[in-house]
Amino acid sequence: MIAESISPTKPVPNSEGSGFKSDERDETKLSDEYQVGTPPEPVPLAAGQVQRAESALGDAILRFLGVRKGGSKHDPDAIATQPSLWDSDKVEEYKELYISPDWENLEAFDPSFRWTWLEEKQEIWVCVMFSALNLDRGNISNATSDNMLDDLGLIQADYNPGTTISKVGFLVAELPSQLISKRLGPDRWIPLQIIIFSIISGAQFFLKGRASFLATRYLIATFQGGFIPDTILYLSYFYPSRALPIRLAWYWMSSNLGEAPHNSGFLAVGLLKMRGIGGYAGWRWLFLIEGLFTLLIGIASFFLTPSSPSGTKSWFNRKGYFTDKQVKIIVNSVIRDDPGKGGMHNREPLTVRQIWDCIKDYDMWPLYALGLLFGIPKYPVSQYLSLSFRGLGFTVIQTNLLSIPSSVGSMITMLGITALSELVNNRSFVAMAEDAWLLPCFIALIALPDPISSWSYFAIATVLLSFPYTHAIQVAWTSRNSGTVQNRTVSASLYNMWVQVSAMIGANGGYIALKSGHEVMFPVYQASDKPRYFKANKGLIVICVWMCSPISDIR
Repeated sequence: MIAESISPTKPVPNSEGSGFKSDERDETKLSDEYQVGTPPEPVPLAAGQVQRAESALGDAILRFLGVRKGGSKHDPDAIATQPSLWDSDKVEEYKELYISPDWENLEAFDPSFRWTWLEEKQEIWVCVMFSALNLDRGNISNATSDNMLDDLGLIQADYNPGTTISKVGFLVAELPSQLISKRLGPDRWIPLQIIIFSIISGAQFFLKGRASFLATRYLIATFQGGFIPDTILYLSYFYPSRALPIRLAWYWMSSNLGEAPHNSGFLAVGLLKMRGIGGYAGWRWLFLIEGLFTLLIGIASFFLTPSSPSGTKSWFNRKGYFTDKQVKIIVNSVIRDDPGKGGMHNREPLTVRQIWDCIKDYDMWPLYALGLLFGIPKYPVSQYLSLSFRGLGFTVIQTNLLSIPSSVGSMITMLGITALSELVNNRSFVAMAEDAWLLPCFIALIALPDPISSWSYFAIATVLLSFPYTHAIQVAWTSRNSGTVQNRTVSASLYNMWVQVSAMIGANGGYIALKSGHEVMFPVYQASDKPRYFKANKGLIVICVWMCSPISDIR
């Protein structure tokens, strides 16, 4: 069973950061200290967890619906500091237990520090960086709508391995990239990643055939691998667990702003019209110009990504991004929520023993299984949306424009489902929403008479791809349950590795074992099955039904 939140007695790193030591104190006493009734110091605390969603948007959504938890009128000048074990009379003991002397934010840590809701602040540049990743990762869908396969002499059987090899590159690079980031610091490694994969993406302008197509798809994915867990670990340095889900919803919403074939369709429409300029196809200009754009984001990221809340000052920004008080707010809100975040320096590498101990943490395994299974049904429809629209008779321009509404719908439903998860303080049951949403759409794709009209398919596909993406909830859930910096480093990578395996299954098929012991073939979207893909959609229905049944048992 998965815990909904981290246990306060989870193993924590020792002061040297070289291993784990267990907190062997009485669990009941420690739990009571977490639930502090009256702090020994006469310093006020928040009346309760006044803002579970913790963001302006999440708070606005819940207030608009009239169901915001707590019911009391929001007071921006009220104390926001949440009760924690740091309000007990054993502060020095807990410092020795949880806080490493090498922790980069040690000087800003003050258990008696208090702040108001109005004084909280968030970082948004990481969302811009994520948009860059998805722009270069997803523009292949826009390119295929412009007859890229025909121009290169490729067929759909060549396109499928290109999709698979990208996932393989992502998969093999996830953990190594995260370990490099932990050694160099995410503020250095993430911008370097963006610069490298942007150059390779732009180089697709010079594609010649199958070999160069497969090579560039693999290299782009390899240098993008680990980017997502890198940024999730980075965000965890700035936000407490209760604040992370909504921030991650914004994070994945930014991916829709860059991920083809969605909102980048507007940009693609203009770039694809460049076909013929210089004698080159529009899709070549698409790769080159978008690669240059993300390259600029990578260069800017070196200057706009602080190393830590207390490390925002530099030679070009002597005042830093935060005032001294804002630094203390960020540092103390994070460490009061999760003392284990002070156990390592953010540039301290992990040992082989630490990595192995994290992999063996079986409490996290059900979350990895969830990452493997929950997203399988959506991948084929999303991956082949452009080819499906083209096969139904839509033009290149229509195909790119018609792919935009589903992106807008998905952003709205993702933010809504994340706010709902925080409102009801539940992750396991709410995570069913994605597959429950997809199920009737696949039934409609099967049930409608053949031939289906182009606009009917567009309507169903748009509703289907407007699903409430629960990934932000599950990623924050994984981070919340990790307990230590080293475990959070490894678990973020392992979870995302299983998500990549899910994408590989979704793109290429395989056998899915059911609880009954039977196996169901999940066939890939093949050219012989288009444009309706009846065989594949039947397999997707089975998976949706299966995923909606056991997930509610995960706590």
